[in-house]
Amino acid sequence: MANLKEIRNRIASVSSTMQITSAMKMVSAAKLKKAQDAITAMRPYSRKLTELMQNLSASSQDSNLGVYADNRPVKRALVVAITSNRGLCGAFNSNVIKKAKNLQQDWQGVETDFYTIGKRGTDSLKKIQKPIGVQTTIFDSLTFENTASIADELMQLFSNGTCDKIVLIYNSFKNAANQEVLTEQFLPILPIATDAKTEVDYIFEPEKEDILSSLIPKSLKTQLYKALRDSFASEHGARMTAMHKATDNATELRSQLKITYNKARQAAITNEILEIVSGAEALNG
Repeated sequence: MANLKEIRNRIASVSSTMQITSAMKMVSAAKLKKAQDAITAMRPYSRKLTELMQNLSASSQDSNLGVYADNRPVKRALVVAITSNRGLCGAFNSNVIKKAKNLQQDWQGVETDFYTIGKRGTDSLKKIQKPIGVQTTIFDSLTFENTASIADELMQLFSNGTCDKIVLIYNSFKNAANQEVLTEQFLPILPIATDAKTEVDYIFEPEKEDILSSLIPKSLKTQLYKALRDSFASEHGARMTAMHKATDNATELRSQLKITYNKARQAAITNEILEIVSGAEALNG
């Protein structure tokens, strides 16, 4: 059994760790509220914009959809892995990294490249192959303008033929305790299947092609921005949950150490009393 000094040092260490995890939990909880409100408010707009774009694409002629709807044979694919810059958030980053690796293995005969957003994904995936693009500062200032520059870069990679397919992998925010890893196609745009009986003939002003030419880039930028917002909220939810569990475990471990310390202290006191009594009896004898 460890001596009293070692147990005291362990209790102090666990107490210090518990204070850190508790503080991190409170910080993530405060940031989560703002991030959750942002993604909740954005989802209906993003969903409706994507639906409108797909409906227009489905009812338009293939030649009028532009380069972003060019569904050509996939010889080279790009996986955009969205992770965080910091750890201590459970399986948040490892799930995305694992999904990206599995996707690369599943695409047999397709040359797969990585585009990483977040330091954790970059550090892990660069051990497999060097990413063709890296973004690690976007979460310092997560705005639509900063996201639009990344979306422009991805659209440029697709339009110039560098890649034939782009897929986003990120954590979708459900609640503070649950995040779902989603694999979402970014490019090319896939129009939804429409039923001829329910299709409505709209009158467009301006022309449908003009609407598509301005709507598609905006929709793609919004789609990426929503994915980053989802990942940002999921990160704080995962970290808050992980730190809550860590604080509970530290509290339980500290209680066990205190019990062990008290037992060791009582044993030491008992031994001292026995030695005193034995010495007194020896003197009396």
